[in-house]
Amino acid sequence: MTRRLLAEALGTCLLVAVVVGSGVMAERLADGNLAVALLGNTLATGAMLCVLIQILGPISGAHFNPAVTLVFFLQREIGFGQALAYVLVQFIFAALGTAIAHLMFDMAIFEPSLHARAGLGQLTGEFIATFALVIAILGALATAPKAIAPIVALTITGGYWFTSSTSFANPAVTFARMLTNSFSGIRPVDAPAFMAAQIAGAVMAALLSRWLWKKTTTPAFLAKAPAA
Repeated sequence: MTRRLLAEALGTCLLVAVVVGSGVMAERLADGNLAVALLGNTLATGAMLCVLIQILGPISGAHFNPAVTLVFFLQREIGFGQALAYVLVQFIFAALGTAIAHLMFDMAIFEPSLHARAGLGQLTGEFIATFALVIAILGALATAPKAIAPIVALTITGGYWFTSSTSFANPAVTFARMLTNSFSGIRPVDAPAFMAAQIAGAVMAALLSRWLWKKTTTPAFLAKAPAA
């Protein structure tokens, strides 16, 4: 369990550091061109996510996301204690990822975001983004488990561009992005609704997956790690 939690901590921290750090870099270099800034943010996030899942998946399952952990708990792939420990680590080290990104760019450790992300369209985007992420994970496990890393990374990469919310799809990352007043941030007042939409999307995807892939069993790669 110690190795699993360390892998979740490392993966979540680095993921957020990339999301926030690439957002800061993209914003500074794009000269006001939001499309260019979003493209830079997207490519860095998708690339690092693929790497992190590939190298840390065999240890912890590479959840890095409370919504994903919830899905595997509901499917009885992991127990309550492990799920709770994962979620706590994900939130704590997501915040650390923001702090690291800010430190690299000579910013205050935490800066509450002023970036408004509200309204039905944005919430629908988060629901769809998280639904797509979870259905991609479960579908990959059922049909192509060896390709889980690129499949998940490509789903997030696409989600940045086809969803109105730019695909946070992760309550811990949403929490961490509350703490940065940069391109990737979200106002604290908007975050709870985002998280609720994410959980709803994840649960809906989990329910649908039971019908789509009735005989699916989750391999060790995503849910169960080798003994410590």
